[in-house]
Amino acid sequence: MPLSSRNMPSTLNTYWGGANSSSPIFAHLGAESPLDHDFLRVGFPVDHAPFFNALVVYVEHRHYGESVPFGSMEEALKNETTRGFFNSAQAIADYAEVLLYVKERFSSPVIVYGGSYGGMLAAWFRLKYPHIAIGALASSAPVLYFDNITRPQDGYYWIVTKDFPATSGSCYRTIKDSWDVVDNIASQPGGLSILSQRFKTCSHLNSGVELKNFLVSMCASSAQYNHPPDYPLTVLCEAIDRAGSRTDIFGQIFAGVESAFGKNSSCYDVNYFHRPTETNEGWGWQVCSEMVMPIGRTVEAHMFQPAPFNLTEFTQYCKLVYGVPPRPHWITTYYGGHDIKLTLQKFASNIIFSNGRKDPYSSGGYVIYTIKEIIVFCLSFEVMPILDHLVMVFWLIYRVLEDLSDSLLAISTRSWFALDLINSFFFFFENQRESQKEKEKEKEMRGN
Repeated sequence: MPLSSRNMPSTLNTYWGGANSSSPIFAHLGAESPLDHDFLRVGFPVDHAPFFNALVVYVEHRHYGESVPFGSMEEALKNETTRGFFNSAQAIADYAEVLLYVKERFSSPVIVYGGSYGGMLAAWFRLKYPHIAIGALASSAPVLYFDNITRPQDGYYWIVTKDFPATSGSCYRTIKDSWDVVDNIASQPGGLSILSQRFKTCSHLNSGVELKNFLVSMCASSAQYNHPPDYPLTVLCEAIDRAGSRTDIFGQIFAGVESAFGKNSSCYDVNYFHRPTETNEGWGWQVCSEMVMPIGRTVEAHMFQPAPFNLTEFTQYCKLVYGVPPRPHWITTYYGGHDIKLTLQKFASNIIFSNGRKDPYSSGGYVIYTIKEIIVFCLSFEVMPILDHLVMVFWLIYRVLEDLSDSLLAISTRSWFALDLINSFFFFFENQRESQKEKEKEKEMRGN
């Protein structure tokens, strides 16, 4: 798989100290989308390459963007012989091959990083290929959302439910009350026509569930991606609250839809979150073949109605669409996850897990203890998810300095502490390399 440089800001390479200078290489591990999307969205390398005189390398995940074989994702997934190679293990093997080439050419230490699925890949890469990367930043990486390791399947929606009242109590109550109202109207003669008209759906609704699934996805997405500059959760709740004085509950929820998808739309597609995009198609295959995260809602305490994850139904779906059953235990078999503290303590080093507590996926990413002092440093903090994908590392030491206020000084202090932590990776690497050189010199002198 070729090293990608298309559309890369040319200024990134001007920071680098050069080959054999010990200046680090930051390697962004692509995830479930074309790499082009990451150049402008990932803030970490742009912001911190100058500090470290670092070279920034982007590597695209196989089967996404220009790395899709056979011309298109649709054609790639039709080929039953080759699509089995479309998985996370093959992806990090690709990254290993590319980064070995880079290391051989430039003789510089490598730090890998990624967010969400890319964060999982970064952590797993460090565990699988410690001879290639001296450290990893795994941002918002739900490495424990498999096999019910950390908590029941409700974790994701528990945090979504907590995010809404923290933003607006009235918005939270309106959404929570809306589900029964939708059910009531949908059950009446002509009710689906009424709902279709009130929500301006692009096609006539087939059921109330169809509308509710769309609205649940809208709410969850706004919580998951509630970062600057758009703050979609805040915008959604402001729209719902503003409409409260002039309309009924449907009007309020529809005002939220307009805020999320634009007021000028002629209609709203309830299948928006399931459109046949490259990411949806590719990730759909990965979820069915290996990335089985049991995300569901089992209790009434959520702001949503119960909808538990059902492995039997999920298996039937995967067999129908792809002709294969899911492997719910494969990730923990191949990468581990059970007894994570012991595993990291005995076999890992130099991995930063950063999780925003308001990020729904943090329920599967909490590794909230420090192991081996700073060699493995695992923290959580009170921020929204990913924040420019990896700029969240600014708040990496939030738990350590949680008594500090959210002033600019506090944020600056946390940022520089995090940078010192990353710098310690390179300091450790350089000490090891210098020590090895001294040993080789001594051995050579003894030989003479």
